[in-house]
Amino acid sequence: MMTQTRLALKVAAAATAVAPNITNGVDVDKLKETIVAVQQNAELANFKFRIQNRWIDCGENRSHVLPFSAGGKVFAHKTGFTLVADEPQMLLGADNGANPVEHLLHALASCITTSTVYHAAARGIAIERIESTLEGELDLHGFLDLDPTVRKGYQSIRVSLQIKSNATEEQLRELSTLGQRFSPVYDTLSQGVPVTVTADRME
Repeated sequence: MMTQTRLALKVAAAATAVAPNITNGVDVDKLKETIVAVQQNAELANFKFRIQNRWIDCGENRSHVLPFSAGGKVFAHKTGFTLVADEPQMLLGADNGANPVEHLLHALASCITTSTVYHAAARGIAIERIESTLEGELDLHGFLDLDPTVRKGYQSIRVSLQIKSNATEEQLRELSTLGQRFSPVYDTLSQGVPVTVTADRME
C-alpha cells in the first residue's frame, strides 16, 4: 500500500504539472517547438505526400494514400485512407463518390480551415466554430473540346467563411485572411504549380 508520504508527493507533483497549452485543439507549445526546430534545421520542413490511384470503371477511380516523407524519413499514417471519385449520372458516371473537382473544393475548404485554426491558435485567438461554403463554376465546352478558348478547369471559385469566436473585430478581420495567406492548397491554386505527367505501358 502506498504510504501517506508517497501519496502526498504524488498529489503534489500532479498539482504542479504544467497543463498543455491547448487552443482550438492545437497544442500551441508543440507548434512553437516545431517552428523552432524548422528554424534550426531547414531539412525538417521538406515534406512529400503521395497517393496511388486505380481506375475502377467508367468515371470511378480510387486513390490510396501512401506513407509520406518528412525531413528525409518515411512515416505511415495510423490507418489506411481510400479516396473514392466518380461522376454524377448526368456526366455518365454511377455517382459512387464526389467527382474530382468536388474533391478539389473539399481540399481547398479543409486546407483554408486548418490554416486558419492553426494560425489563430498561434496568436492566442480561440475559435468556437468555422463553417464554409464553396462554389466553383465550370464550363464543359473546355473539357469536351468544343471551344479551345474555354479553360478546362474552374473559371472561378468563391469561398464564404463563417466564424464563431469571441475575437475582437480587428482579430476577426485578421482571421478572415489567414487561410489565404497560409493555406498550401490556396497557394497551389492561385499561384499555380508545375505538374509533370508521364505514362508507361502496364504489363
